[in-house]
Amino acid sequence: MGPGEVFGIILAIAIIIFILIVIIRNIIIVPQAMSFVVERLGKYRKTWEAGLHLKIPIIERVAKRASLKEQVLDTPPQPVITKDNVTIQIDSVVYFHIFDAKLFAYGAHDPVVALENLSATTLRNIVGELTLDESLTSRDTINGRLTQTLDEATDRWGIKVERVELKNIIPPAEIRASMEKEMKAERERRQTVLEAEGHKQAVITRAEGDKQAMVLAAEGERDARIARAQGEAQAIFLSKKAEADGIKELLNAQIDERVLELKRYEAMVKVADGHSAKIIIPTDMVSSVKNAVMFSEMTGLGDTTKSREKEPEPAYVDPCCDEDQVVIPGSVK
Repeated sequence: MGPGEVFGIILAIAIIIFILIVIIRNIIIVPQAMSFVVERLGKYRKTWEAGLHLKIPIIERVAKRASLKEQVLDTPPQPVITKDNVTIQIDSVVYFHIFDAKLFAYGAHDPVVALENLSATTLRNIVGELTLDESLTSRDTINGRLTQTLDEATDRWGIKVERVELKNIIPPAEIRASMEKEMKAERERRQTVLEAEGHKQAVITRAEGDKQAMVLAAEGERDARIARAQGEAQAIFLSKKAEADGIKELLNAQIDERVLELKRYEAMVKVADGHSAKIIIPTDMVSSVKNAVMFSEMTGLGDTTKSREKEPEPAYVDPCCDEDQVVIPGSVK
């Protein structure tokens, strides 16, 4: 084998190795959640998605590698002037993802920087329309308006803004001191109001309790009086009923006039049976009493001659002054 043949073999092997190296180096594997923008001779050709791709050497190149994952843009604190001329420091966080790698590659020179600047200017415009108090209490409103504005503005950059969150709103030191004093005064006022309300409620509760107790006591006294009145009425009713029954029995027994006279006499004796009792008997009743006594002795009804222990006869006393004397008109001592 001559020198020429050896040189030819070596050259062929070198060419084959070179071709293999070129082929291997132009085999492109696109990872998941990535997109490659490919240019041919400086002009956009296509967008490669995840998978295996072969690039033509020299005339084709990967112009842009874009991640399709959601990304976070943390903007530094920036001074913002509110509607009432208070300068506050606000920093925000923007969550976005790339939905079109071609627009992301050719829509802006640096889309992420453009998004950051657009976020800052939009935030100034929104907060400039609000007072300090509104800015501190309207985070959801600011976040919503920021998200809507940035999303509409970044569509031509191939960026989708998912949401925007305000991290911190920092007022000046003197404003914070004033707010702390205001908050302290408000809390003291609330405490005073709550104490007054508690005292008022306690007084009302005690008054209600006293009122209820008085009502219950009055109801108890009323019920007691009603019960006593009913008892007395029942007693009177029963007493009168017993008297009526007695009279009815007497009428049914057909008692004659002498027995009735005797009962009248017994009643008079019971009335006179007491100390310091003075009874005035009309003259026309004396004969009735005598007849009743005689009838009682003859029949044995009414023990009018009951024996009593003999007492010493008292000295004569003037009838007008003797409280125990029974004065019978028409009789002489």
